[in-house]
Amino acid sequence: MKRHYSTASILDAERVVFNIKGNDYRLVTAIDYRRQVVYVKWIGSHAAYDAIDARAVRYEGKAN
Repeated sequence: MKRHYSTASILDAERVVFNIKGNDYRLVTAIDYRRQVVYVKWIGSHAAYDAIDARAVRYEGKAN
């Protein structure tokens, strides 16, 4: 992962945080390497990222 995305932060075996737009935004993902699937867990500003626990946050979309 770090070879292709040098600014990514690997939190644990599953969670990776990507810096977007010159570090203005953060994208928290869960990656299933075996299935080659990336799940978006959270996206927001750098300031909002500082207020969350990136290891525990999960996406909560609006129910239709």
